[in-house]
Amino acid sequence: MDRQQLGKDAEQQAEQFLRKQKLKLICRNFNSRFGEIDLIMLEQRSLIFIEVRSRSYKNWGGASASVDYRKQQKIIHCAEFFLSQHPEYGKLNCRFDVIAFEAGIKAHGGGDSPPIWYKDAFRL
Repeated sequence: MDRQQLGKDAEQQAEQFLRKQKLKLICRNFNSRFGEIDLIMLEQRSLIFIEVRSRSYKNWGGASASVDYRKQQKIIHCAEFFLSQHPEYGKLNCRFDVIAFEAGIKAHGGGDSPPIWYKDAFRL
């Protein structure tokens, strides 16, 4: 399986996980000239911009560490663009979360890696 397909699979698993946590999908793979936001979801009165990362190996810090300052800035600019295009969400609280699927971590019972949900992972 290629990297793009692995990424899409991770995004689908993350979306399913978050829906079980009672989040509502607003947009999937929002693209702008600033980059892409994997998932945009609503949780009560908060709009959540979610970056999904998956790593097969723990080299270079793993999935969560790959959301570095540069990537955070791209996501923030993309989120600002989203809000400029969708003023109906402008009064909601905004949050930036990361869903990470880390290598070598198995779910209870030996299945696939469970997602690690980093709420409010970074800020403006």
